[in-house]
Amino acid sequence: MGKITGFMEFERVEEGYKPVPERLKHYKEFVIGLTDEQAKVQGARCMDCGTPFCNSGCPVNNIIPDFNDLVYRQDWQNAWAVLDSTNNFPEFTGRICPAPCEAACTLNVNDDAVGIKSIEHAIIDRAWEHGWVKPRPARIKTGKKVAVVGSGPAGLAAAQQLARVGHDVTVFEKNDRVGGLLRYGIPDFKMEKSHIDRRVEQMKAEGVTFRTGVMVAQLPEGSKVTNWAKETVSPEQLQKEFDAVLLAGGAEQSRDLPVSGRDLAGVHFAMEFLPQQNKVNAGDKLKGQLSAAGKHVIVIGGGDTGSDCVGTSNRHGAASVVQFELMPQPPEEEDKPLTWPYWPYKLRTSSSHEEGCEREFAIATKEFLGEKGKLTGLKTVRVEWKDGKMAEVPGSEQVLKADMVLLAMGFTSPVGTVLDAFGVDKDNRGNAKASTDFTGGYVTNVPKVFAAGDMRRGQSLVVWAIREGRQAARAVDEFLMGFSDLPR
Repeated sequence: MGKITGFMEFERVEEGYKPVPERLKHYKEFVIGLTDEQAKVQGARCMDCGTPFCNSGCPVNNIIPDFNDLVYRQDWQNAWAVLDSTNNFPEFTGRICPAPCEAACTLNVNDDAVGIKSIEHAIIDRAWEHGWVKPRPARIKTGKKVAVVGSGPAGLAAAQQLARVGHDVTVFEKNDRVGGLLRYGIPDFKMEKSHIDRRVEQMKAEGVTFRTGVMVAQLPEGSKVTNWAKETVSPEQLQKEFDAVLLAGGAEQSRDLPVSGRDLAGVHFAMEFLPQQNKVNAGDKLKGQLSAAGKHVIVIGGGDTGSDCVGTSNRHGAASVVQFELMPQPPEEEDKPLTWPYWPYKLRTSSSHEEGCEREFAIATKEFLGEKGKLTGLKTVRVEWKDGKMAEVPGSEQVLKADMVLLAMGFTSPVGTVLDAFGVDKDNRGNAKASTDFTGGYVTNVPKVFAAGDMRRGQSLVVWAIREGRQAARAVDEFLMGFSDLPR
């Protein structure tokens, strides 16, 4: 422990943001990271707890007190080595993770938590800058072949782990670029896609093969491949050519709002809207791109995806942006004695909200209104919750103007075609049925077919996907070799 009294001497310092008028002009990242001195001071705030709850609060079990101490001592290279030992992609989590580790920080009981996420961000950016992140190809090849279906964080983490122990890994991605929902679900202003690209180059140097534009499915005879995929590969082909198959696709089945007027032009899923802008940012030419420019936009859904729609709409130049949340407004401060060390219930204001957004809580949409097939507004009603049940507030109906509505109410499950094609059993939420047991974990009912990430657990965080990808890699390696040296 570098500074025994550091947590009493120093205050938490947040990463900064570039001014709103400046960042609304582009889709690049705008976070101002900690300086070396700021990172050192934040590392000094770590209490080196006897039981560091941050470790268990972090899904990948980052060894947080150790790298905090090393940053305090300005031993950045060893701090990177410690971080790299548990997290394949800290440049992803250091940017977009909500930091459950900080919620679990012991200092958070009665003070501001240690800025763990900002320290992680500083470590990985420095590691890339100084060339410490290098390919680590296996010295001995096993001769075993593994197919990974899906190139999001779970698929990438699993592929990297499996390649590093000598397996020949091929990653299949239905989109034109690697990254899954990291690529097309997260706006560039939160995470620029160059971070994915350089990891892909590292993984190629480690022996991973990437095949994009390939849909893994069993299509009816005579049917055509979808617009975004160049070819299809059947489950039978993968099972014949590979010794193991890992299904690691994202949860992409958007939750719908089946009320009157849903078919009006102007009502879209968030995942119709967000990927288009990322494609344009990457240089693609799109016909008929969905644009919020000059429109009154209502985003239905109060989570991260809804926030991403807010930020993108403001960059388009929306006339106004309103975000709906069905639940009541949370308290501004959590009840720490009640919730610590678990994820607290409190009001969360994102950088996108700060850029311009009206937020409405405890509100439901009853009907989409339109003229000549086009959306003009929507009818809403206030709701209240009594005994765990939602009820409409009498006399609270109103009509709001809207030219565009974006549905961002979360995702129910992965798209079922892949699971159906393989014949994988599903749980009651439509996800692949596979346990996380230490022995035989992540295996499905289909021989040599495994599942991890959103495909197994449903919609979740990037850090959970990385955890599942790493653990599934160990399970696959153990299945192929009879044992595994990969960390769990």
